[in-house]
Amino acid sequence: MKALITGITGFAGSHLAEYLLSLQVEVIGTVRNRSRMNHIVHIEDKVRLLECELRDPFSVETLLTQEKPDYIFHLAAQSFVPTSWNSPADTIYNNVAGQLNIFETVRRYQLPTRIQIACSSEEYGHVEAHETPITEDNPLRPLSPYAVSKAAQDYLAYQYFKSYGIHTIRTRTFNHTGPRRGEQFVTSNFAKQIAEIEKGLRPPTVHVGNLQAKRDFTDVRDVVKAYWLSLEKGEAGECYNIASGSCITIEKMLQMLLDMSHVTIDIVPDPARMRPSDVEILLGDTSRFEKQTGWKPQIPLEQTLHDLLQYWRERV
Repeated sequence: MKALITGITGFAGSHLAEYLLSLQVEVIGTVRNRSRMNHIVHIEDKVRLLECELRDPFSVETLLTQEKPDYIFHLAAQSFVPTSWNSPADTIYNNVAGQLNIFETVRRYQLPTRIQIACSSEEYGHVEAHETPITEDNPLRPLSPYAVSKAAQDYLAYQYFKSYGIHTIRTRTFNHTGPRRGEQFVTSNFAKQIAEIEKGLRPPTVHVGNLQAKRDFTDVRDVVKAYWLSLEKGEAGECYNIASGSCITIEKMLQMLLDMSHVTIDIVPDPARMRPSDVEILLGDTSRFEKQTGWKPQIPLEQTLHDLLQYWRERV
């Protein structure tokens, strides 16, 4: 079994590589000359890293026809919502073009490859209170350029399955976090600020954006197991929510992190951290995926946040 991970050097990609290696799967991953290697330095000698520019059709074609992976986990993307407001065209082009190049190569060369597309709960966007928990049949009402790009990836995967019979699985993952989460993401940003305060590197204040948003958090180590199961047991052409099935406000999540610290910290609102429009609530219904694969998240949020805070304590 050979698996290709696009975005192997990223947050979820590095955890997925670790998990696949534990299953004795041969792991290859795409990198670019500017890829940061810090997340996979401890497994770099156990995986094969291959230079590939996903937006270049020839680069993708060369890689896939030479390697012929059994599974492709397509995680590479511009994945930070605020960046998509500043660079909407680049976000949409980056996230859609790379996927199209993968699909076109698989189609033209009739490669018997199973492909998981890492979609996002952000696609659901504006959700009415009576529509939660959100099922896969809920309307998509994206509220950011990032969410639009993910909806495009989602529908392209469906279209290539229906049109050409390519084995695609769409996983709509809700918020996930844990060690190695990028510092621009809310849980990791708070944890890093707290760790810096504990070390005396900044004043005892945490700067925050919208604390009233409600989110469904899953540990990344549970999420990557779901990605594997999606290709092992998922139905081709289907989409599946990946979530914990429970909801928490950003404010309560922040308080959980603050309670793990030994110092007194004040909370300071920062208008620069507010989005032009924000999703009020994201709470996922995972019954379809659980019924199909038997997956259930195992790691409680308290453990996830503890591990994330420890991650930053060791690095600031």
